[in-house]
Amino acid sequence: MLKLQPVLKNYIWGGKKFASLYNRDNGGDVIAESWEVSVHPDGMSLCGDKSLAEYIAQTPCCVDNANAPFPVLIKYIDSAKNLSVQVHPNDEYSKRVENDNGKTEMWYIIDAEPNAGIYCGFKQDTTKEEFLAKVQDGTVEELLNFIPVKKGDCFLIEAGTVHAIGAGCVICEVQQSSNVTYRVYDYNRVGVDGKPRPLHVDKAVEVINFNKYENHTNSGEVCQLACGTMQLLTSCKYFTCHKLVLQNPIEFTETNDDSFTALNVISGNGNINGEPFIAGDSFFIPRGEKFMLAGNAEIILTTK
Repeated sequence: MLKLQPVLKNYIWGGKKFASLYNRDNGGDVIAESWEVSVHPDGMSLCGDKSLAEYIAQTPCCVDNANAPFPVLIKYIDSAKNLSVQVHPNDEYSKRVENDNGKTEMWYIIDAEPNAGIYCGFKQDTTKEEFLAKVQDGTVEELLNFIPVKKGDCFLIEAGTVHAIGAGCVICEVQQSSNVTYRVYDYNRVGVDGKPRPLHVDKAVEVINFNKYENHTNSGEVCQLACGTMQLLTSCKYFTCHKLVLQNPIEFTETNDDSFTALNVISGNGNINGEPFIAGDSFFIPRGEKFMLAGNAEIILTTK
């Protein structure tokens, strides 16, 4: 079991909620993203005096039985302002063009202000030409499917889906280990250098799914267990996520025989293998390692 140290990212749309929620200190500046579980070169989680990537490289089959690369990047997001309208490519395109993985992701809504929401896909089937015209005249939001959100909601955002997190959301994002984003619209904002942030419309239209949005999240029913409750949030070829509402002790003895477990404490406190944890803490449990949880907490469990 490894307790991980996050990597903080400061983007222009970030907020200051992580200071009170998760005791994150960025010198008083905003925190847009806290990369909690990451081996990506753009922000590697640390565990003690080494990175998670170094630990995995030195520990055969700690990810799965096939010794596969670590597949996910898990982060917390605080959107004080709207994120850009954007899209992520699939594996084939991203590996060919960007030398990176594609990016399918899951959003779990930790908290949301009144009237907060997300943009996810198109309201109806759309053509590339119609989309480009709306991008050009600054009305692309008219095409997008807006979904009001509340605490506890979950969404699977598949590669190729145009999307944007709206202002007022705090999110736990589980995604493929990738940092490829194509912005198509950014509200005419400027970056810290005073210049408009770059857009990537030409690449975006090569990977966008222009069909009407269909929700493939497929969250399961809440199951009552002796330890509390467990719910499947989503499952895809890259990751599976469950939400555990912990009320009584539980020992995980066989559930991670085939995969690592990433553990993100969304709220509450308790202990793992006798070591205390608080809200915001994140852990990596190698494949096959037993672990015990106790306390009162809401936890996201991610496996392959």
